[in-house]
Amino acid sequence: MVKIDVGSIDDVVSLNAQIPEFNQNKLLKEKITERVRDKQHLVLVARLDGLLIGYKVGYQYSADTFYSWLGAVLPEYRGRGVATKLREFQESWAKNNGYRELEVKSMNQFPAMLNLLISSGYHIYGYQEGCIKGAGKILFSKKLV
Repeated sequence: MVKIDVGSIDDVVSLNAQIPEFNQNKLLKEKITERVRDKQHLVLVARLDGLLIGYKVGYQYSADTFYSWLGAVLPEYRGRGVATKLREFQESWAKNNGYRELEVKSMNQFPAMLNLLISSGYHIYGYQEGCIKGAGKILFSKKLV
């Protein structure tokens, strides 16, 4: 059974090294630490029989908005509801901590994530151009109240 817990930035760095879609950035730990510094934030991890198989990182974007920034599940554990459990935990935590909205960005190259967001009640509210063709981000939001 998959268990969702509060994790650490070190957990994210360790797991991220095993995610084939992500650019393996050696500065990931510093980047995450800098991004969440001085903000309320939440690092979640998913474990199966003690094995780290997924993560989700978010932080306060504004007084009433929580931003879901990073997330991934190991390829061999996808399609088992792990991302959904991480999303549900994060949404519940955000709502219980006074946030009224959750925002997230994704890209066309991650169709499973786009489908998960749309099927989970997120609405597209914009598009952010990328500096390279095809690198733009689709902006999603969901009311938590």
